[in-house]
Amino acid sequence: QVQLVESGGGLVQPGGSLKLSCAASGFTFSNFRMSWYRQAPGKERELVATITTTGGTTNYADSVKGRFTITRDNAKNTVYLQMSSPRPSATAVYLCHAEHAGLPPPRLRYWGQGTQVTVSS
Repeated sequence: QVQLVESGGGLVQPGGSLKLSCAASGFTFSNFRMSWYRQAPGKERELVATITTTGGTTNYADSVKGRFTITRDNAKNTVYLQMSSPRPSATAVYLCHAEHAGLPPPRLRYWGQGTQVTVSS
């Protein structure tokens, strides 16, 4: 059974820090590109960060660049999002996403259920 289970969400104050985790099972994690998305009420789902299969390349939305860090541990089948000094605008449901990196298409895609992050003083 394929599963992506997020954890680590909650309430954080501006200037604080929070680390999200996404534990994967039921597929070969090291063959999948991993991403974090977020969705706030009334807004479209937004791509926050992406990391390649080996962790060699990362990409970030401009709004979080320099403050958020995505990492992965293929031995633990887990991807992380370190959030440093998040702003109130970072409040959203954060979702873990996996996409197969191989060929040919169509590529398999999986979504987690999401974890709530609230930035407030």
